[in-house]
Amino acid sequence: MATYGRNLARAAGDLGHNIALLFGNRVGHAKQALLNEIALVEGSEAFVGKRKLAGLPGQVLKAAAGILSARQAREIALTGEVILPPTLSMPGACYWNAPQLYRLAHGGFRVTGRLTKVAVPQVDIAHWTYPLPVRMAGAANIYTLHDLVPLRLPYTTADSKKTYLALCRRIVREADHILTVSEHSRADIMRILGVEGSRITNLYQSTDIASQIAGVPKDQIAYEVEGLLGAPMRGYYLFFGALEPKKNLARLLEAYLASGSKHPLVIIGAPGWGSERDVKLLKQLAELDRHDRIKWLGYLPRQTLATVIAGARAVVFPSLYEGFGLPVLEAMALGTPVITSDTSSLPEVAGDAALLVNPLDVRSIARAIRSLNDDDGAIEDLSQRGLVQADRFTAAAYRARLAGFYTRLTGAAAPPPITHTLAEPPAPSESDKAT
Repeated sequence: MATYGRNLARAAGDLGHNIALLFGNRVGHAKQALLNEIALVEGSEAFVGKRKLAGLPGQVLKAAAGILSARQAREIALTGEVILPPTLSMPGACYWNAPQLYRLAHGGFRVTGRLTKVAVPQVDIAHWTYPLPVRMAGAANIYTLHDLVPLRLPYTTADSKKTYLALCRRIVREADHILTVSEHSRADIMRILGVEGSRITNLYQSTDIASQIAGVPKDQIAYEVEGLLGAPMRGYYLFFGALEPKKNLARLLEAYLASGSKHPLVIIGAPGWGSERDVKLLKQLAELDRHDRIKWLGYLPRQTLATVIAGARAVVFPSLYEGFGLPVLEAMALGTPVITSDTSSLPEVAGDAALLVNPLDVRSIARAIRSLNDDDGAIEDLSQRGLVQADRFTAAAYRARLAGFYTRLTGAAAPPPITHTLAEPPAPSESDKAT
């Protein structure tokens, strides 16, 4: 969600809106501004009592704290002494915190089925960037539902499906509007949650990953790739993203081996929920691979990740289901060919600029890999088509769609200056988890 949150805040700011980020860190408020700022960055419990709430009595107390009265947020004044990490740095934004807001809200919802109210002064639009059981008093409450993966592929997530469904239904009843990131997700939400078409808008997504290597010559990228991976430019296939069940890693590994490719397969991603089997398989194959064809890198800084994406022969992303599929867009934006699934939102994002495969058919994935093994002409063609397709999802295109949405929301000829609050600062996204 990090890329989505950053791009939304940046686009809204570029449109002239005032931006506030609402944290729910487990911290209280100290009398010294510097300590508040430090606690905000650390997310520590320095100012929180140590008594834990457990069992049914604890749940009831959490529900009472989160539901019976509105949680009051307080602004965290930035002293300028604390160097903010890049994930929290948002020029021009102000920072607010309501201690334990999201933790208490989730506990309260499980007990009462109601949304927790939070109060932030002078906010016109509260934008909750994923399903949260929170509502801001006195503001238009907009919720982004990226997808309904816990309901469509329930075996790929650890959510309580009953609670998740109840939360989504409550949100769509109380929201002033629903946003989503693809026409496929929009159709899912309308069908499964019964949302009227007039109450849900698809704005897609954008990415700024190309800025990470803007102006870097191709020979420099090739030099860095060779140093990092021991592979030449366009000399390896790449998967990046969190290692989790819906990413279909086991079939990707099987398909790669079946393809007979001499180009290495590089996996970039940290283990996520339910990844134990895939991680075990990945380690076993890496140990058995005498030719070092399978390389697993768990973490890369974002700039280095962009370099590795740009140097790949193709990004292979045979996910079972995606609300948008950001890795596909990020690869195309960097001029890298893409092999991806013919399911969910992925054909929307890929257009005619990728090779589409059946993610459940190992042979289908293997054929696509094999078709690119020795065909440099196909690589160049897909690279150019990908760049054209990625132009549909530029920051400028996203900003225009967002401006149109605000115009419809406010009924004004142009969106007025507003204070726009985003729920929680960006947390690691799918591709960020790979960095």
